[in-house]
Amino acid sequence: MTTLADKSLLSGGDNKPPMLEKHLYDSWKSRMELYMMNRPHGRMILASVEKGPLVWPSITEDGVTRLKEYVELTPAEAIQADCDIKAINIILQGLPTEIYALVSQHRVAKDLWEKIKLLMQGTSLTKQERECKLYDEFDKFTYKKGETLHEYYLRFTLLLK
Repeated sequence: MTTLADKSLLSGGDNKPPMLEKHLYDSWKSRMELYMMNRPHGRMILASVEKGPLVWPSITEDGVTRLKEYVELTPAEAIQADCDIKAINIILQGLPTEIYALVSQHRVAKDLWEKIKLLMQGTSLTKQERECKLYDEFDKFTYKKGETLHEYYLRFTLLLK
């Protein structure tokens, strides 16, 4: 007898966010965005990552201004507050242990997302330096005497990694 969980796995359903592999950050980022969008209130979750969390509204009672408590939020505000937490949770679940240890102290999804990007890609200067080096290696890439087509192909694929 096949259970619903088995059918879900067979059909490709998966409730876990994609796991980050250090050398595949760009792929992970796009898969995470798709994963977030596919969750209930996905656009709000993604907005938490891209724009930051809900700015909690304040109310004034007897001349004193304070932030609303969760139970005082409108239904839309409560959903956004929940999505802020879901965004952090989704991102943290998609991290390997060594990266998780470096970023788990962040409590805002946008900050967490940017920190992971910085860890994986470095600063824009570092990225530009790597890109220039890759272009230089590609320009100089030629066939070496005595090299088989297979060896040439392997060297070329290593260049692309």
